[in-house]
Amino acid sequence: MESYDLAELAISQHSHVWNLVFSRAKLMVVSDHGTRLWYVDIDGVTDDELLQRFADSESIEIAMTATTVGGRELSGSGFFHPNPRHRAAAIRGDGQLTGYGPQ
Repeated sequence: MESYDLAELAISQHSHVWNLVFSRAKLMVVSDHGTRLWYVDIDGVTDDELLQRFADSESIEIAMTATTVGGRELSGSGFFHPNPRHRAAAIRGDGQLTGYGPQ
């Protein structure tokens, strides 16, 4: 398993784009039996309205762009799972994580 601290994170759905403000976001990449999965854990999300919007919606599929603390740019599609009570969220990746690989 590999992990990357994120400096910037944005999600989009249809024509809406949100540049997330957070206290900590970490990308995790798990390789298991030839399969690669990825997800992002986000803490300290300041946009309560965004969290509630996704908590109330059945449509949680998003596109994500991120920049690691080291400057690597990544993007992919996934599902946004909010936790408004704890001002947190998780993104479960769906498919390829563009920008990931040996550098």
